[in-house]
Amino acid sequence: MISFTLTEEQQQLQSLARDFSQNEIAPKAAYHDQTGEFPEAILRKAWELGLMTHQIPSDYEGMGLTCLDGCIIAEETGAGCTGIGTAMEANMLSQAPIILAASDEQKRRILTPMIKEFQLAAYCVTEPSAGSDVQGIKTTAKKVGSDYVINGQKMWITSASKATWYFVLAYTDPSKGHKGLSAFVVPTDTPGIEVGKKEINMGQRCSDTRGITFTDVKIPEANRIGQEGDGFKIAMGAFDHSRPIVAAAAVGLARSAMEHAIRYTKERSTFGAPIYRHQAIAFMIADMAKDIEAARLLTWLAASTIDQGQRNTLQAAYAKTFAADTAMKVSTDAVQVFGGYGFNTEYPVEKLMRDAKIFQIYEGTSQIQRLIIAKEIFDRQR
Repeated sequence: MISFTLTEEQQQLQSLARDFSQNEIAPKAAYHDQTGEFPEAILRKAWELGLMTHQIPSDYEGMGLTCLDGCIIAEETGAGCTGIGTAMEANMLSQAPIILAASDEQKRRILTPMIKEFQLAAYCVTEPSAGSDVQGIKTTAKKVGSDYVINGQKMWITSASKATWYFVLAYTDPSKGHKGLSAFVVPTDTPGIEVGKKEINMGQRCSDTRGITFTDVKIPEANRIGQEGDGFKIAMGAFDHSRPIVAAAAVGLARSAMEHAIRYTKERSTFGAPIYRHQAIAFMIADMAKDIEAARLLTWLAASTIDQGQRNTLQAAYAKTFAADTAMKVSTDAVQVFGGYGFNTEYPVEKLMRDAKIFQIYEGTSQIQRLIIAKEIFDRQR
């Protein structure tokens, strides 16, 4: 039997996340967008409530919540501000490879401290010349005795200057292509790490996005996650867990844009009637509502599939693509509903439109998601 009803515990989690988003995130969203200031105080409060460590397994003192639970949280924080939400979710993406592939000792050493004190982590895969083409990275990790020496550059790394440790993908054997990639945890206080300037982005401006340079960064073999050559598989496995949660954040943004648009259509009148009574506007709102609902259902399907222990690569690509495109369209249409006011920074929808664009780019562009979908479809027919 299929049920779309949340359990009592999930409803409580939703209420907790919604209250936090409405009371702590949304009122400060404009300030952090305008200043670009990192929302550390908000993140600390989120950590205290367990909203940033929720997927760490109970064996390592975490809550051990499901991917669907993570989606419930992400939609609510996304409705408040996806810039702040992205800063929160960077921890989840960084933790996912550790949860999936690390040894018991590594999990206790890396994950448990994140329960005991406020810590941030960063996922370091993207490079100046390698984004969607992960196997095109240039960073190397050369084995020297019982250590690895890492050299290379990473780009567009969320929480780069705030993290305690990085998850780093690097080549241990470039001759093997993606099968020569390996995964490492690198403490950020290791000598040889240089963090670049904060990037000023179009949207999600309070997210700490920077480049990182690794120059002869030496780490022990004990910090390699999995075996040599497992890095690509580990990184892709992490995306199967994180993409539904990113999709959920996009749903939250779209929902927020629609809610602003609905309120405005009731307040604004033209030709003697509130504008929602004009069919052109009413149809725009109707399209927003149906697409948001469809995006949420695809997101929940992707999360539920992996929560049941099944491979969800196809469902995660469906969700990420559709939710990202929905966030972009709904926020753009919300600006249109507001008319000239929507183009002004004093009204919230222009920020939502700027914030929405990155969902079609990070964690695999919408074009890459379509490639994944096509590959999954045709591979199944062989």
